[in-house]
Amino acid sequence: MSQKSDLIIRIGGEGGEGIISSGDILSQAAAKAGLEVLTFKTFPAEIRGGYAMYQIRMSSEKVLSEGDGFQVLVVFNKEALDANLKYLQPGNVLIWDGPEGGDIGDLDGIPELEGVITYSLPMSHLAKNELGVYRSKNMIAMGAVAELFDVPLDRLKGIVATKFGKKGQEIVDLNHKAIDMGVAYVKENHSKKDPYKVVPSDEEKDNIIIAGNDAVGMGAMIGGCDFFACYPITPATEIAYWVAKHLPKGNGVVMQTEDEISSIAAVIGASFAGAKPMTGTSGPGLALMIECLGLGSMVEAPMVICDVQRGGPSTGLPTKHETSDLFLACYGGHGDASRVVLAAENVNECVWLAAQAFNIAEHYQIPVILLSDGSMGFRTESIPTPDPSSFKRIDRKRHTGAPEDFARYKFTEDNISPTAVPGMEGCAHMQTGLEHNEKGSPNYGPEYHTKNIEKRYNKLNDIEDFFESSETDIQEGATLGVITFGSTQGCVREAVNRARAEGVKVSVFHPKLVYPMPMKALNAFLDTVDELLVPEVNYQGQLAEMLRTKTTKPITQYNIYGGLPFEPKDIVAKIKEVLS
Repeated sequence: MSQKSDLIIRIGGEGGEGIISSGDILSQAAAKAGLEVLTFKTFPAEIRGGYAMYQIRMSSEKVLSEGDGFQVLVVFNKEALDANLKYLQPGNVLIWDGPEGGDIGDLDGIPELEGVITYSLPMSHLAKNELGVYRSKNMIAMGAVAELFDVPLDRLKGIVATKFGKKGQEIVDLNHKAIDMGVAYVKENHSKKDPYKVVPSDEEKDNIIIAGNDAVGMGAMIGGCDFFACYPITPATEIAYWVAKHLPKGNGVVMQTEDEISSIAAVIGASFAGAKPMTGTSGPGLALMIECLGLGSMVEAPMVICDVQRGGPSTGLPTKHETSDLFLACYGGHGDASRVVLAAENVNECVWLAAQAFNIAEHYQIPVILLSDGSMGFRTESIPTPDPSSFKRIDRKRHTGAPEDFARYKFTEDNISPTAVPGMEGCAHMQTGLEHNEKGSPNYGPEYHTKNIEKRYNKLNDIEDFFESSETDIQEGATLGVITFGSTQGCVREAVNRARAEGVKVSVFHPKLVYPMPMKALNAFLDTVDELLVPEVNYQGQLAEMLRTKTTKPITQYNIYGGLPFEPKDIVAKIKEVLS
């Protein structure tokens, strides 16, 4: 049988059974074996109970998305089996907790399993009756997976030793014994019936495996962040965990505030004092921050906000995937409140766009919002080890003249005013939410309001020249262009590659800057196509609506909003449908 090394494994079970930790260990072992790894996880908002799922895609080639479905399904209970029966395809592999000990029983009479390759693994029975530690069933499952698909056992055990080493050698030995039990059960009871195998890479790669939220924290520090304030909120809290662990090592300050309003207020205050500040939140928190976002625009405060989007409205889907905060990020607020909005495609971009967000904030003296989402925030990827020395930090323009010449909001040719921090002799100034003159004193006249609004927006006129704000991939002869934003871009890349391999001609535009829209690059792209397809994980088609204000070309919206991301095969099918 031919071996297939682009492998997607889905693990499902009850929250609290070690589903997430199992997936983390397996993905790290694959990364240690030199494979490209991308994960997707979803779990209930409750602390324990409810269906939890972890999916790992591992390949010797670059991984762009979660992929289509899975090849291997590992289920810890009947709820997980029932939740995934409709996704099983002939040729897939099912590893199930049975036939004794679990709540699944046997598999007789399940029509969805026709053509599915099954391996029984009584993980509950083995953990409870053979090992005597029920919670170790997840490690038994990982041992079985390692044996069936040639996951390097030394890598798997090494990750376990690192993860549990602080709990003592006894815990490490127990988990290793559980892994060995899973390996032994497969050897004694099953012969290989499927074509799937993990093929370690011979190529030495200087990679790390890191989650999207951690990557944002790392990127912030590379960009110079030295103050972080936030109120915890799913799915963004891990950013705070990361910076709380690392920022104080560089004399940075981390503050947990009583709510989201006070967190952004603290960020504005820190910016006034000369810090490079940041906060992290999700949609409900960003909604609360909107009035202070306007204050940040009015006082021209360099600051960064990361919005890890989740399903809404209201409390909505705290742990699920959606990209429906685009309108809020770009337009939320009263009055004409200028800001910059970036959207990261993958975990590597979470690092470098977070760093770039600080340079943009500092250079233009403006609030910058970085959009991530729950899927990307939680998922891990193997990425090139970031080199902070390759990133050149930019600091805000400082007043260097005589103290009596200082004017915080001075009108300049590039619309960017010199700044001062408390303690600079003779440079004390007012900073309020009121419209003001060049010195910062309140002024309500039409002349200053008109000039200041124009100043706050026009200073962004050259932003497309300031950094690489988009990526264009034009195929000669293509009449259809695909545009999306954020993590959906990876899925679109894979879909476009597949469509082109089938002879379908299609071009694609990947904006990293979504507000203000990069019009020079967008117009150049629009000149090459006749119509647009815009896939988005939201109901309204928010990017499509924004694009309709910029072009009269026909736009086909493709919207999903069930709490899960796109699969490449769906976008391939939509491309063909539009072209037909």
